[in-house]
Amino acid sequence: MAQAERTPFRIFRAADAPSLEDSGAMHYEAIEEGVATQVERLREAGIDDGHRVKMLFSMPGVSLSHSWFKCGFPLPLHSHDSDCLYYIVAGSLRLGTETLGPGDGFFVPSNVPYGYTPGPDGVEILEFRHDESYNFRFSAKSGAPFWERALQQLRDNHPVWEKALLPSEALRRQRPIGPSPDG
Repeated sequence: MAQAERTPFRIFRAADAPSLEDSGAMHYEAIEEGVATQVERLREAGIDDGHRVKMLFSMPGVSLSHSWFKCGFPLPLHSHDSDCLYYIVAGSLRLGTETLGPGDGFFVPSNVPYGYTPGPDGVEILEFRHDESYNFRFSAKSGAPFWERALQQLRDNHPVWEKALLPSEALRRQRPIGPSPDG
C-alpha cells in the first residue's frame, strides 16, 4: 500500500501573510440587490478602515486567519459554508448576551448565521477552519434597521479607527516585556 504524500514542515510569518482578499480564500455568495446597496453605503462611509484580516496559513484541509475588528465595527449577521473555531487573542467581543475576552472562544458550525460586536478596544481573533477556502453569505435577517444602525456605528467610530492599535499591541505598550524598573 502506497503511503499518502505528506505535507512538509512549514513555517509561516504574520509579516508575510496576505490579506484575506489577496489570498482568495473567501468568496461572497450572490448578494441580494438591497443588501449590495447597503454594503456599498458602508464602503463609501469607510467601513474597510475598521478591520484587517490576514490569511496566516492555508493548505488543503486547514486554514488559519488573524482578524482585527476595531471598536464599533458593524459586523452583519452572516454565515460561512465551513465550520469555524474562533480564539480571542486580545480585546473583547459581545456575542449575544455573552462578553468574551482573551483566551475565550466559540465554535460556529457551517451555515449557522452569527455576528458579534467588537468591544471598546476592538477584538483580535484567530479563525481556524478545516477548509482552505469558504464563502461569506449575508443573512436575510439583517433588515433595514440593522443597516441604518451599522451606518451610524460606522460614523460614530470611524474617527478613532485611524489611531487604533491592535489590542495586543496596546497591551504590550501598557505592560512592556522585559525586566521591571525595580530590577
